[in-house]
Amino acid sequence: MTLLDPALRADFPILSRTVRGGKPLVYLDTAATSQKPVAVLEAEREFYEQRNAAVHRGAHFLAEQATDAFESARSIIAGFVGGRPQELVFTRNATESLNLVTHAFSSATAKHAHGAPLPEGAERFVLRPGDEVVVTEMEHHANLVPWQELCDMTGAVLRWIGLTDDGRLDLADLDVITERTRVVSFVHQSNILGTINPVAPIVARAREVGALVVLDACQSVPHVPVDVHALGVDLVAFSGHKMLGPTGVGCLWGRAEVLASMPPFNTGGSMIAVVTMERSTFADPPQRFEAGTPNVAQAIGLAAAVQYLDKLGMPAVAAHEHTLTEYALAALADAPGVRIIGPSTAEDRGGAISFAVDGLHPHDVGQVLDDEGIAVRVGHHCAWPTCRRYGVPATTRASVGLYNQPADIDALVVGVRRAQRFFGVA
Repeated sequence: MTLLDPALRADFPILSRTVRGGKPLVYLDTAATSQKPVAVLEAEREFYEQRNAAVHRGAHFLAEQATDAFESARSIIAGFVGGRPQELVFTRNATESLNLVTHAFSSATAKHAHGAPLPEGAERFVLRPGDEVVVTEMEHHANLVPWQELCDMTGAVLRWIGLTDDGRLDLADLDVITERTRVVSFVHQSNILGTINPVAPIVARAREVGALVVLDACQSVPHVPVDVHALGVDLVAFSGHKMLGPTGVGCLWGRAEVLASMPPFNTGGSMIAVVTMERSTFADPPQRFEAGTPNVAQAIGLAAAVQYLDKLGMPAVAAHEHTLTEYALAALADAPGVRIIGPSTAEDRGGAISFAVDGLHPHDVGQVLDDEGIAVRVGHHCAWPTCRRYGVPATTRASVGLYNQPADIDALVVGVRRAQRFFGVA
């Protein structure tokens, strides 16, 4: 097995605690939120104890230190995904990042309709009735509902790429991307199926018709090496809390020329160039999209998380999680009455593994597992259309991280067998 040193679990204080009457915690819910190493906790604390001040608009010593730390964090995180600092926007989370993008379309469309001036190049964000937006049937609601709302506001039409029975994108559906398509937005790695989607053919088809390409990389950036420029997409969203970082911070990476043409999302302080009583002009990206006091401590904590991942090496992290995924898929496949929802092999697949247990509701499975100290996710995982595609109301989802070991998978399988016996379906 290609596994990381199990001693690194000691870097994550929460993993040493007990739950449910003294049972050791088995944490298999990393796809929802990852646990945090001491380095991240200390980075946030150090900021508040030593550098806490408003960034960008203070001339005193603490303000200079805070600004330097914040912009250093931007550089570190941008470099982690192969980008440049001026291409990285801080948001609250990936959901806000994706809403920022859809707002650019709705704002540009509304301004165009009223003859208001648009930033240079912003015509690419203008939607007209009958224009099309393409997503996939495996999207998280964060990359579906905002596009639905945008289409309702603009008269654009939402279309999608379907799924195969084994949990892959049906690439025969790529002809859904037509000359009327203005934007294609899709998930890199599914949070419910674990599928790692092929980016290149989708980007190639989108480029043929001149469509903008948006990538939801929440489940890929924390787990595999990602180079945003090599992917060839235009915009990429990801969240800090899923990659060992704090809650309350996310990122939107964008090609410089795309960000430069985007209307702002929030307006107010820190994102302006000139303000008069009649009108305002806006700062260049990324500041244009960071109105108000930003999440400084969280950005610094996320940079510490990135440095932790870099020290381990993302190829090593990916290999570790691939090994665990193979192990888990085989173990669950051998368990009677358990059905994997999604790809049954680890090829082009991440460590989010959803499954159904014959005769049991996922909530019942999750309750028994929780009684054993095993933390998994149950429900539709903010992917209701995907559940409907595979004829299940919900699933139990176990998801691995770099701190997991095969023993955690063994505990999961024992817990599932216990649930089957408890409810009399074994």
